[in-house]
Amino acid sequence: MDYVIWSFVLSLLFIGLVGCIVPMLPGTTLILLGIVLLKLLLPVTLGWTIVGWIALIWLLSVLADFLGIIIGARMFGGSKWGMSGATGGALVGMFFSLPALLVGTFFGAVVAEKIGAKKTDRESLRAGVGATAGFLLSTVVRVACALLMLALFFTTVLTRSSVLPPP
Repeated sequence: MDYVIWSFVLSLLFIGLVGCIVPMLPGTTLILLGIVLLKLLLPVTLGWTIVGWIALIWLLSVLADFLGIIIGARMFGGSKWGMSGATGGALVGMFFSLPALLVGTFFGAVVAEKIGAKKTDRESLRAGVGATAGFLLSTVVRVACALLMLALFFTTVLTRSSVLPPP
């Protein structure tokens, strides 16, 4: 049974890591879910203190996610239209590739600012650059938080070698 639990948890951790780049997947949330599940199903594996630290890093990643796009769009003169357009563009772009994700974010913000907020070409382009920069910044922070969460998890688990299932 331990193998099933470990397989499921490791799958959640891997999907969570991928989800830090793909917008529709809640990356760090899946990582936290996997770690909490492991703690609940195999309590001797981790202590609540480590789970608490990992949860704190998760909270930081969620805040960075929201703040990155908001700050990026606002610093470059974007409005709610631009943020909505950037989100829509990112959702469309993610089905194609990582570059399409970035291009979708940019064009979504530009088109929404131009049509919805009735801004000039220059203002719309600035908002697009800001939304894309904010998206990139939040992605970098999200990936860094995910890697830190995984590092804490694996360091703790590997130093408690007796909790791993036998080969």
